[in-house]
Amino acid sequence: MKQISTSIIVVAVAILIGLLLGRAGDAAAQAPKNASFTAANSADPSPVQGVLQEKIVSHERKELDSLKTGNMPLFASLLADDAVFVDAHGAAGKAEVVKNTTQFRLSEYTMENVKFVVISTSSGLISYEITEKGTSHGREFSAHVFVSALWAERAGKWICLFSQETPTK
Repeated sequence: MKQISTSIIVVAVAILIGLLLGRAGDAAAQAPKNASFTAANSADPSPVQGVLQEKIVSHERKELDSLKTGNMPLFASLLADDAVFVDAHGAAGKAEVVKNTTQFRLSEYTMENVKFVVISTSSGLISYEITEKGTSHGREFSAHVFVSALWAERAGKWICLFSQETPTK
């Protein structure tokens, strides 16, 4: 039941964000009809869908790897200026997230159970579970978290527009 609720929330967020992306043009209208809102891990994903998923997962990993290496300029460059991030503390914008992550380092992470939803030909939503270890403000931590992230290409650059983290129980 909880997994179904999580899936419904992910799809609802994807639809809402897709509507909000309308200002990015009519990219959604250009998406192949059979690719819109289809999980890429389905039995027969389209080639466009697979490439898009690989691109977005690659950028998500690049973002996480920048938190491992402490490359904060790279981390910040992967976030949209108008991005929204939600976690147990509430919603935050890019500036607050970048400020709060200066004292945050991942030492290791694994992404599992990646799900993908096409929003348009230049955007998509991934959802996955992350198991991570690192330090935050000088204290060691380990966590298992559900993550959803919306990525879009703007002016030829892939950036994260939205991310939500929910701790597992």
